[in-house]
Amino acid sequence: MDRTSTITLIAETFEQDDYGVEHPVITRRDVYCQVDSVTRSEFFEAGRAGLNPEYRFTMFAGDYHGEAVCEYYGKRYAIYRTYFARNDNIELYVQREGGTNGK
Repeated sequence: MDRTSTITLIAETFEQDDYGVEHPVITRRDVYCQVDSVTRSEFFEAGRAGLNPEYRFTMFAGDYHGEAVCEYYGKRYAIYRTYFARNDNIELYVQREGGTNGK
């Protein structure tokens, strides 16, 4: 695959109102990345753990703040593994799963 694109990193935090009730606050940020298919070995190793990997996004590590969900071409993916690579990059390994495809 090997192409440059953008993904949207999605973070969810909670804020309390005056009554102490917590409300979710969704933050979305677009970042540049390189998109690749997962390797064959990654696919089989993740499959053994019950995962279904689809993509590997490589981006500048400073742009990643621990988000658990991202969006790529309108589809939501769960980030199940990260790997700090060379040259200040981080690799995000993602899969489609229930619970990440909400609004």
